[in-house]
Amino acid sequence: MNKSELIDAIANASQLTKADAGRALDGFIKAVEGALKAGDSVALVGFGTFEVKERAERKGEAGEKAVGKNEIATRQVVAH
Repeated sequence: MNKSELIDAIANASQLTKADAGRALDGFIKAVEGALKAGDSVALVGFGTFEVKERAERKGEAGEKAVGKNEIATRQVVAH
């Protein structure tokens, strides 16, 4: 399901217009992004928990044209 299909589903389930459903979804996404950027986790019972975690540095396999292994730097990812 893509964002447009999700907006349609929200509109149908909640009797909102597609425009209102789109604004509601955008507000939800902004709220989750803000919480994650602030270092908080977002827990939605029955749906899931989103939090930022750090992935350790690791060695990755090189592509067909590259030789050897390459380093993949430490980074933050959203885990759910």
